Amino acid sequence: MKNVDDLIESAAELADRGLSKGEIADELNVSRETASWLVERSGATTQPNGRQQEPGASPGGPQDIHVDWSAIGRDSKRMSAIAEAMADMLVKHGEDIDLTIGIEKAGGPIATLVARELETDLSTYTPAKHQWEEGDIEELGGTFSRNFAGIRDRPCYIVDDTITSGTTMRETIEAIRAEGGEPLACVVIADKQGLEEIDGVPVYSLLQVISVGKDE
Repeated sequence: MKNVDDLIESAAELADRGLSKGEIADELNVSRETASWLVERSGATTQPNGRQQEPGASPGGPQDIHVDWSAIGRDSKRMSAIAEAMADMLVKHGEDIDLTIGIEKAGGPIATLVARELETDLSTYTPAKHQWEEGDIEELGGTFSRNFAGIRDRPCYIVDDTITSGTTMRETIEAIRAEGGEPLACVVIADKQGLEEIDGVPVYSLLQVISVGKDE
């Protein structure tokens, strides 16, 4: 994707396929607010009276940065190389860690490769934002997949593709602790916030994306 118009078009396609705004945010690596704005600009949403909202009805837009890492994601060899680098950033925490948790959707495939590098079990977490459309996300809840390893009071690593606001990573940390687990470190491809830690858990990233400028 080259510009905002491409993002708006992609948001419309995803909305037409039935994805929630939270899932669209995940697919496009943008915040939930940005996803809502893109969908509204596309005209893919409907107003309360059932009439389709006109494209361009919401002027302006949120401040955000879109990270397109599809050149990596479409190639298994490149993905493996990235996972090797991410795993290398985690090994400083010791060799006794036997669980890696990927945040769905994009974090799952990456975590699979990181887990292979670290020789750990694999678990996945689906965050609350995948159900989110409007309103307070705290009213929703995420889930760990039963198809993968359980937490069982184990220390673990967390893997995702992008940190946008840090909300999803914080939710995952809290969910792991609620299961009795101990998150030791998080790793992502790109961090838009430049975070060093979240709730006491170190955050590592291959790239830190920093917006340079000032508000008008």
